[in-house]
Amino acid sequence: MLRALSRLALVSAEEALLGLLRHLESQRYDFVATTPATHERVLARDETDGADRLRAFFGWNRAFRPEQLPVPVLTLLRAARSLAAEGDRVRSGVRVARLGDRLFLHSAFPTDSPDAVFFGPDTHRFVRFAGQVLAADPRPVSHLVDLGAGSGAGAIALAGHVPGARLTLVDRNPEALRLAGINARAAGLAVNLVEAGSLSAVDGEIDLVIANPPFMADAAGRAYRDGGGRHGADLSLAWAGEAARRLKPGGRLILYTGAAIVGGEDRMEPALCALLAGLGCTCSYEVIDVDIFGEELDRPAYRNVDRIAAVGLVAEKTGARTS
Repeated sequence: MLRALSRLALVSAEEALLGLLRHLESQRYDFVATTPATHERVLARDETDGADRLRAFFGWNRAFRPEQLPVPVLTLLRAARSLAAEGDRVRSGVRVARLGDRLFLHSAFPTDSPDAVFFGPDTHRFVRFAGQVLAADPRPVSHLVDLGAGSGAGAIALAGHVPGARLTLVDRNPEALRLAGINARAAGLAVNLVEAGSLSAVDGEIDLVIANPPFMADAAGRAYRDGGGRHGADLSLAWAGEAARRLKPGGRLILYTGAAIVGGEDRMEPALCALLAGLGCTCSYEVIDVDIFGEELDRPAYRNVDRIAAVGLVAEKTGARTS
């Protein structure tokens, strides 16, 4: 074991993080990522003593003294250049959370940097919604594109619904693609990584686009969070339009996003469905959760918003399907 650990200085940061995921799996590590508001509340408690240290370290992202942590964990993080010193303690530069039967790397807390890679309850809702759509209407898929892939959780978790499909993960954030690539390798999947903010850089025909776009109004402009104008709706509309233009006949878009409810009115549904109808697509829209991220209503950008709902849309490009 010591000889194997000593060789880690020679491997890449990506190989070390892949080794970390495999090590945590061998330790039966488990953690469910929360919203930032919940995370902050838990961190406010002093619960490092007696805690499950791997969960506290990689889930809640707490700092520990090096001697409190397993040697393999410290060695792997040092090899990955992802261990930060804080006085006599150290903190992981990545977090790890579980979705289904897979572990996923994502960014340290708090996710304040412009290139932060977010993973949380929205990820679970997105994957559950898309999985239900694909299970209810299975059909052959030759090319799945995860637009705004982030950690890669969407394509990775849904790969079993589209056996044999080419998997393309698109994100404008290089750090997201780096972690997504490692997460995919840990899951035993070959994926194409495309650094871009749109589908224009993706080659070939596309018969399935999945997307969980940023949908908040974010003054800091963080890539994983900022959906632009109209209370964060602009990016969802732009991506839906792009997908509709690129899908081949019979192809589908599965979109998970947020809708700001103003004066009791959901303005996202008519805007999305009108846009997609004009681009030759049918449109099915549903509310997944009526009230999410309520703490955002305290911010000036949401002063006239009743609530934020999680919504899902399925669009199909009209025309003959190909099998």
